[in-house]
Amino acid sequence: MGNFSVKVEKFWEIFYEYRGYTRVVTGLKNTLIIAVLGLLIGIVIGTLIATVRVTPKYKTLPKVLNGICSFYVGLFRGTPVVVQLLVTYYVMLPLMGINIPPLNVCVLVFGLNSGAYVSEIMRGGIMSVDPGQLEAGRAVGLSFPVTMLKIVVPQAVKNILPTLGNEFITLIKETSVVSFVGAADLYVAFNYFGTNSYEFMVPYLVMALIYIVLVMLIALGVRLMERSLRKSDRS
Repeated sequence: MGNFSVKVEKFWEIFYEYRGYTRVVTGLKNTLIIAVLGLLIGIVIGTLIATVRVTPKYKTLPKVLNGICSFYVGLFRGTPVVVQLLVTYYVMLPLMGINIPPLNVCVLVFGLNSGAYVSEIMRGGIMSVDPGQLEAGRAVGLSFPVTMLKIVVPQAVKNILPTLGNEFITLIKETSVVSFVGAADLYVAFNYFGTNSYEFMVPYLVMALIYIVLVMLIALGVRLMERSLRKSDRS
């Protein structure tokens, strides 16, 4: 017990007296930026891909677009996000002569990765909507894309909200790999405490606690949104 108290004192010394908390705040902020923006980008990309994949394939263009979307989904679902980060940051961007800050690269890669998963989630949500909704929209003169985006997709989002919450939780946890490209997240912040005190137990326990709290808050937010949507459906 006394040994653990010494570890806590060392952690607190770096955290407070040496202003280590500023690194934690920065890491938490970057973690949330990557996860939130990544999910938003993923929802946009995923919705577009899902719309393409449920579009009737009577003509050449829908078939070509469906093939491109299938390749995209297979590529990003078939490789780990850390590999996507490394290839993008150390291979593709230098080859194109583009210099982007690590945080922006992480947002881009996480958004593209999330788009592949959200597309499958959204496709399932769209297919769960009564086909009569689509037929009704077409019957009043709306085009297929407009009917999908204004009538079908909003209803699909209600059905897949819990799964989107799970995707957000996954993004929060996966941000722990962004240190591979030099971005500062929670892992980098708490690793700093460990390397400067030579004690990793307390920093990593605190880091795990922060991740648990974040996940619990997201789960609570999703439940509140579900409850609100159910009330709006009844009213």
